[in-house]
Amino acid sequence: MPRVIGIDIPGKKRLIISLTYIHGIGPKLAEELVEKLALDPSMRAQQLTEEDIGRINSILQAEYTVEGDLRRQVQNNIKRLISIQAYRGMRHRVGLPVRGQRTRCNARTRKGKKRTIAGKKKPA
Repeated sequence: MPRVIGIDIPGKKRLIISLTYIHGIGPKLAEELVEKLALDPSMRAQQLTEEDIGRINSILQAEYTVEGDLRRQVQNNIKRLISIQAYRGMRHRVGLPVRGQRTRCNARTRKGKKRTIAGKKKPA
């Protein structure tokens, strides 16, 4: 298993698929990385040399926000929304859907224990 930016990526999968195991790298960015480094997109991750892994590490650290930095950035954004009492921040704090999904059916069971919502009428 090759280790890229402190993350073990699966060695038996294609390189583009393996790179998507790193938080912040999707299929499109993985393809872009492989193209930039002139690597074979169909090669397996276990075929990477130490030099290739070093080049991948250096490009990811220099040009992209991934893994711990990205997670920290997202958490800070959520904390900021909560602190300024924005609508999205309130939804995060209560644990309800943030992006406009309906709450009548799946929203509460999906996130854990039952939450009551004001205004919902009890069946008679």
